[in-house]
Amino acid sequence: MHRRVITFSRNVFLPLTTVCANRCGYCCFRTPVEEGCIMSPDEVIRTLDTGASLGCTEALFTFGERPGAVPGFAAELARLGYADILDYVYDLSLAAIKRGLLPHTNAGILTYEELDRLREVNASMGLMLETTADIPAHRNSPGKDPAVRIEMIENAGRLSIPFTTGILIGIGETEEDREESLQVIRDLHRRYGHIQEVIVQNFCPKQGTPMEDAPAPGTDEIRTTISLAREILPADVAVQIPPNLADAAQLIEYGVDDLGGVSPLTIDYVNPERPWPQIEELRRVAGDAELRERLCIYPQYIEKGWYSPLLEPLIRQLAERIAGSKRGEGA
Repeated sequence: MHRRVITFSRNVFLPLTTVCANRCGYCCFRTPVEEGCIMSPDEVIRTLDTGASLGCTEALFTFGERPGAVPGFAAELARLGYADILDYVYDLSLAAIKRGLLPHTNAGILTYEELDRLREVNASMGLMLETTADIPAHRNSPGKDPAVRIEMIENAGRLSIPFTTGILIGIGETEEDREESLQVIRDLHRRYGHIQEVIVQNFCPKQGTPMEDAPAPGTDEIRTTISLAREILPADVAVQIPPNLADAAQLIEYGVDDLGGVSPLTIDYVNPERPWPQIEELRRVAGDAELRERLCIYPQYIEKGWYSPLLEPLIRQLAERIAGSKRGEGA
């Protein structure tokens, strides 16, 4: 009988800017344009260097959606010598690769051409679908139009980009909406085969947001949704939960395959009040299952060669390092 495996990635979280064109009702990530609203190259490089020394393999680049559309942002970016935030993340991705970390970018809505360009320097990419429902929380967020998000996820499939997506539960959607969202993701994967993992993320109320008094999903509701995801999604798509947002030990047995990116260095900037568990805590969460480290690009996509030639040496090197660590633990 095979022992069940639960995976995770060791990463550094790099929020290049929290300026965002969306105004989601549940979000505390978004901030106004001001001096210092963009992470400086020096700060990014220091974080990459420290992360590499701690054994991290993934550089998770995130930023607010279409920050260039926010008045004043272009002037702040120009101070760093850039006209486009995507040029900035491209160069920083190269810096990450040089230091031995694989970039994974979650930049919000991107065009086909933008995805194609960033694919050159990213081992994987991501965008949360969140929900297919039209909800009040997204009323002031044009980038959260489900059709726009579905189109981007489909474009990633057309480009053979190993991709992360997911649903956010408790933001005003119904159980039927959750089922529909998972079915949409399933159908996209059946068509293109590019969905590595689907995150089932529970809403956590944040002070100072319009939804600060909204009820958070309970454990039973999260369990039911995880089970639904595992039932709907193909077996080769991992179901992931963020281990810092709920009592993960109570959820594992309901179909969880992966615990996502966990950092020994940086905080969860989207949920700063929720610290990451450390590796030993993840072992407790995994229970009787084997806890296994992975890269941000899943093994099946390495085997298929779904990455740019620029990334091949580093992917092979890190995959061998992780495999060697596993052999050492089993010795």
